[in-house]
Amino acid sequence: MEQMLAQVWPLLWQAAPTFVLLILLHLYLKHMLFRPIHKALEERRAATEGVREQSTAARKAAEQKAAEYEQALRQARAEVYKEQDLLRAGLRKEQADALAAMRAQTETLIAAARVRIEAERVAAQASLESESNSIAESLANAALKGGLN
Repeated sequence: MEQMLAQVWPLLWQAAPTFVLLILLHLYLKHMLFRPIHKALEERRAATEGVREQSTAARKAAEQKAAEYEQALRQARAEVYKEQDLLRAGLRKEQADALAAMRAQTETLIAAARVRIEAERVAAQASLESESNSIAESLANAALKGGLN
């Protein structure tokens, strides 16, 4: 074993500066490269988390505004439907009043027409009676004179 150590010892002694340089390179890179990269990544993660929290808050605020808008829209629709119902009720009342007025006017016209027709019937009956009496007299006169052939 001593012989092997004797052979390896000069090689290790020659490699010692390389090991020292590797350790110094490692410390230099750790301090000059990896620490700033780690710091930049940490800042980026913090910024990303901050933006994510802001976007979550903005999304919640937008959802709340949308819910408020939907509620206001439902209330406006309800008011419009109420107004339409009131308008329809008013129009139905106006229509019913107009229909009642037209019925009353029509009944008045029908009653006046019945009175006029009854008066015309009475006049026509009186006229027919007088004509029938005059025709009956003419026939009776003609029969008495002997001229009915």
